[in-house]
Amino acid sequence: GDGIYINTTGVGVVPKGIHLSGANCKPGDVIAVSGDIGDHGIAIMSQRANLGFETEIQSDSASLNSMTEALVKEIPSLRCMRDPTRGGLGTTLNELATQSKVGMKIEEAKIPVKEQVAAACEFLGLDPLFVANEGKLIAICGPEDAEKMLEIMRANPLGKNAQIIGTCVEDENCFVQMETSFGGTRMVDWLSGEQLPRIC
Repeated sequence: GDGIYINTTGVGVVPKGIHLSGANCKPGDVIAVSGDIGDHGIAIMSQRANLGFETEIQSDSASLNSMTEALVKEIPSLRCMRDPTRGGLGTTLNELATQSKVGMKIEEAKIPVKEQVAAACEFLGLDPLFVANEGKLIAICGPEDAEKMLEIMRANPLGKNAQIIGTCVEDENCFVQMETSFGGTRMVDWLSGEQLPRIC
């Protein structure tokens, strides 16, 4: 590509009475992700020249319009939806926490990551939380609709591996914290430095 590419997406009409925003999240709200994270970034990296790294992982690029339509229609307490693209899941959660002025607590054991992606990230020194995605979404809703939200996601072929990964909490510092699989807690900060692989 040696020119300028302009792409327009997401053109449509928001139904009357629906107000989704990254600033809507409240303490007690439930955070879900629609499937395995990191597929796109690892797929791109595996195809880059001279890396000597191969994997069968395919990009997760997909249209999520049917899933988002169902969530908007069926989940009255839906606060927001966001695609964890540049900066991955970790950076996107920090953006939402800052916009809503809440903290977030997530559980590592509940975050879906393919074994191949986890292994590739470990080999390359990358954190799956900060690897780009193109066909996944984060959805946040009130606790009363959490199970229904998960059910709707899993009913869609693109959301069969959806998981509830955490909750929003009161925190004036707007920190995102993760309970690790070893039982400890670590901060999930904003992505620092350059995203790898460099995609956009």
